[in-house]
Amino acid sequence: MSELAVQTAAVASYQKMDEAETLERITAAKETLGARLVILGHHYQCDEVVQFADFEGDSFGLAREASKLDAEYIVFCGVHFMAESADILSKPHQQVILPDLQAGCSMADMAQIDQVEDCWALLEEITNEKIIPVTYMNSSASIKAFCGERDGVVCTSSNARSVYEWAFARGDKILFLPDEHLGRNTGVDFGIPLEKMPLYRPNDPPLTDDELRPLAAAKVILWKGCCSVHQMFLPQHVDLRRRQHPDVTIVVHPECRHEVAQKADEIGSTDRIIRVVSGAPAGSTLAVGTEIHLVNRLAQRNPDKTILSLSPHQCLCATMYRIDPPHLLWVLENLVEGRVVNRITVDEQTRRGALSALDRMLAIS
Repeated sequence: MSELAVQTAAVASYQKMDEAETLERITAAKETLGARLVILGHHYQCDEVVQFADFEGDSFGLAREASKLDAEYIVFCGVHFMAESADILSKPHQQVILPDLQAGCSMADMAQIDQVEDCWALLEEITNEKIIPVTYMNSSASIKAFCGERDGVVCTSSNARSVYEWAFARGDKILFLPDEHLGRNTGVDFGIPLEKMPLYRPNDPPLTDDELRPLAAAKVILWKGCCSVHQMFLPQHVDLRRRQHPDVTIVVHPECRHEVAQKADEIGSTDRIIRVVSGAPAGSTLAVGTEIHLVNRLAQRNPDKTILSLSPHQCLCATMYRIDPPHLLWVLENLVEGRVVNRITVDEQTRRGALSALDRMLAIS
């Protein structure tokens, strides 16, 4: 039976449990494990899970925090690529656990290693210029390793501009993957014209000469990929909120479309969004273009302000939402009984390459 099948069968009984009992047993298991355990909760997690987190933050911040700790078990309440990054940065005695193996990331899935290798081979055919591969943190360990092995680097939404400076000091072009919007928004901020940032579409048929020329002339080659949540925010949502609240401050994540970012008052990483909202004067109205769990949490933590989602629709990270109290309880009670389930491991060769790209990012930061 596969790990996923084992998980599905085992968690079924937990999902029938009364919510109060589930939360009580999570507390008990956490107390039993004590210092052997650290629980990491991503900003986009639901409140029922985040309340048990020892650390709350973004993907890289949490993985880096875990690398400083000596806990034997790191339970990462996030998605698969985040747990991989934690394993890459972890110490030999530590084990990283993902409560639900189905908690993936649609953006990370948009760049498969064989597709990236094909793209790289094509680019080497059409240009002799030095290309620096840059991958967003929201990518698989194999993509991070690909970049690390080719003098490339990882970036986050908060340090992407600094990474562009680093890359252009070492090369002529950037291949940016897998999020086209972060790559484009960062490029515009860096002063690169839109026409110098063409898209590479991995699933297209063989490219014609007319399609290859923009890639050869590019400064930044953007991978065709996006966040399924931030892609949902549209320019008309900005217009709607401004009509409804003339004094509103629009704050968006750089994974949003360029047209949305251009209309916003503030654009920045999750941590930047939190700082902007927290630092706004009492009585302010802010419309925030990011995942709804974080927006709701910001509203709860800033009762003296009006905090709205930029979109009138619920922009939910469905894969992150797979991590729920029943799955968390299941992995914790297995640990109490001496069993490690849903462990996430990265093979040594991939780990070395990925760690090179991550270490370069840390040096830039």
